[in-house]
Amino acid sequence: MKYDFDAVTDRKNTDSLKYDFAAERGMPVNGELISMWVADMDFPSAPEVLEDIERVVRHGIFGYTEAKDDYYEAVNGWFDSRFGYRANKSEIVKTPGVVFALATAVRAFTRSGDGVLIQTPVYYPFFEIIRDNGRKLLQNPLTYKDGKYAIDFADFERKADGAKLFLLCSPHNPVGRVWTKPELEALNGICAKHDVTIVSDEIHCDFIWEGHKHVCFGTLNENAVIASSPSKSFNLAGLQTANVFIKNAPLRRAFKEEIRRSGYSQLNTVGLAACKSAYTKGGEWLERLKEYISGNIDAVREFLSKRLPKVRLVEPEGTYLLWLDFSEYNLTQDELDRRVTHGAGLWLDGGAMFYAPGESGATTFERVNVACPRSVLDAALRNLEKEFAG
Repeated sequence: MKYDFDAVTDRKNTDSLKYDFAAERGMPVNGELISMWVADMDFPSAPEVLEDIERVVRHGIFGYTEAKDDYYEAVNGWFDSRFGYRANKSEIVKTPGVVFALATAVRAFTRSGDGVLIQTPVYYPFFEIIRDNGRKLLQNPLTYKDGKYAIDFADFERKADGAKLFLLCSPHNPVGRVWTKPELEALNGICAKHDVTIVSDEIHCDFIWEGHKHVCFGTLNENAVIASSPSKSFNLAGLQTANVFIKNAPLRRAFKEEIRRSGYSQLNTVGLAACKSAYTKGGEWLERLKEYISGNIDAVREFLSKRLPKVRLVEPEGTYLLWLDFSEYNLTQDELDRRVTHGAGLWLDGGAMFYAPGESGATTFERVNVACPRSVLDAALRNLEKEFAG
């Protein structure tokens, strides 16, 4: 195999958020935790990308850097070939991350006290950027039935009536839904009716599993804002590079003005090079990676079915983050988190963090990052079985 995803890379003592900050985040440090929480992968980036990064490093000068036409063509080439969506160079706004872009959108497109609508459970920074910026949090809880999540469109319309902005997570983190075109069209229609601006976080769009297709929201609505980044696809989060497609000129001006107020200008020099390299040279690596992660998901599905049938896998349609339902154990979320951490020795993301404070989910969940070597995953599953079997 050209790419070795079975190799285990020791990430400890590299100032890794995922591995080196257990004590600071309240995790036990008197044992060896298997870390499968935050959404970065345990695989080095594509060798082709690393070669280009090394070339930049060997040059030795990291001065202020801007993107030229080949950068924008790389971004457009990726989204056009995979999702049928492209934008003019002037319509792509670079930011140091998707969360930065979402927070900028909240400030640019709404005023203090305006309603911002999200669909829970959802990636927890969605809550923070709304409340920290003095906006009103509006929630459209996803429905959960027979192991699958769906949108409550009647509730969505009620909430949209009081909203100025809708933050869409597509594909959805943590529940793994890949929204269908009819679902997205229905959301689009409701938002148009109530004059709600749409910002679509599509950072996980490259991880779509068999039988499903990612529909870029920009292909349905040219006034939607699309936030993207190579960070999840190529494990480049620390290089802080994202691309935001904004075709609507007034929205783009407001967004760029908000960036100027923040005092931010040029992106990370290495990040720009890595993004261009990933989108022009990383396609084969990504396809092999997806095959490997798909195998990991198959391994989890089979293991749970045979060895831990009380743990339900919410079938993932996209992302490398699995959403596990432990409700049959009749534990509180706190009890579940303690058993997972102290009993099974796993550092996962407890389900409560994907709900607003005070909001309770219908069941208890854990989010598991399976973008890791198979040996690490197998060890984690064995630990889970020792703690929860029987």
